[in-house]
Amino acid sequence: MRDLQEFEQYVMARWTAFHRLALLLTASESASQDLVQVTLEKAYVAWPKISTMASPDAYVRRIMVNALVSTHRLARNRHEIASADPPERGAPSRDEEVLDHELLWPLVCALPTRQRAVIVLRYYEDLSEREIADALGCAVGTVKSTAHDAMTALRRGITAVRVPEGSDR
Repeated sequence: MRDLQEFEQYVMARWTAFHRLALLLTASESASQDLVQVTLEKAYVAWPKISTMASPDAYVRRIMVNALVSTHRLARNRHEIASADPPERGAPSRDEEVLDHELLWPLVCALPTRQRAVIVLRYYEDLSEREIADALGCAVGTVKSTAHDAMTALRRGITAVRVPEGSDR
């Protein structure tokens, strides 16, 4: 019974962060809710193990990313297009002066699943390459090359979408 109470407290404390991460990973409100539910079901089963870890969030994040990748492997041939409004904006940052986030979000959503996961874990969750590699179950070099490919695709998309200065929209 104590494990259940600890798990409930953990979920209540971390729900917003997990939901926001799932939303960024899936780019869909309904898919993010499904992903969080699947993740928490798996976390509940493994809670006695997870609760003793130094960083339970890292383990739950890994469950979430693995569940997302597994889901996309199964759905690869469905040709569904996910779309959603971007999550709520936080405090303005220096980057907002450089790039319109409403321009960037659809480009991030269009990335392949693994590339989007690397970008979200790196720039939203602020994880190191090693932590991302652990979450994705791959080598650090794979994270670096995936991030490079994702950033190249994002730069290409931004260049294609941006209107040249001085022209009328």
